[in-house]
Amino acid sequence: MSTDAIVLLKEEHKEVRRLVRALEGADEGATEVKADLVSRIVEALTVHTFIENEVMYPAVRELVPALERDILESFEEHHVADLLCAELDAMGPDDERFDAKATVLIETVGHHIEEEENDWFPKVRDALGRTELQAIGARMLEARATAPRRPAQPGALKKAADAILR
Repeated sequence: MSTDAIVLLKEEHKEVRRLVRALEGADEGATEVKADLVSRIVEALTVHTFIENEVMYPAVRELVPALERDILESFEEHHVADLLCAELDAMGPDDERFDAKATVLIETVGHHIEEEENDWFPKVRDALGRTELQAIGARMLEARATAPRRPAQPGALKKAADAILR
């Protein structure tokens, strides 16, 4: 298995896309199936944003200062996704806003993935060598082992984001 940070993140993106396709293909009345899929999406995104926020973004921020604006935007996109995940995690599938909130999460994350894969990742790959990307990837794999599986409450997320950006 590759430890290239970008390869690892693209694999996580692929899994999120697979879960989203399954959710979009679920029957309208299959609330328990949809709830399970949303729960799995929330878990995958919680782990993913943790790893990027704690390892990938700080490393790139230090090593490639020219990408500072991209990184700050990504932190904010993660903040929005984390808030939506926390709210979805606290709701039941019968909540009238459950489907709408899941849709907004999917749209937000889809936009973020496209930006990363089409714009940000190529810039990072050009700026960093294979050795650096593998070292970052190894740290990401270590962080995955301790990453939270459920989202934090919104107040805790803001404190964490503020601490990272200082």
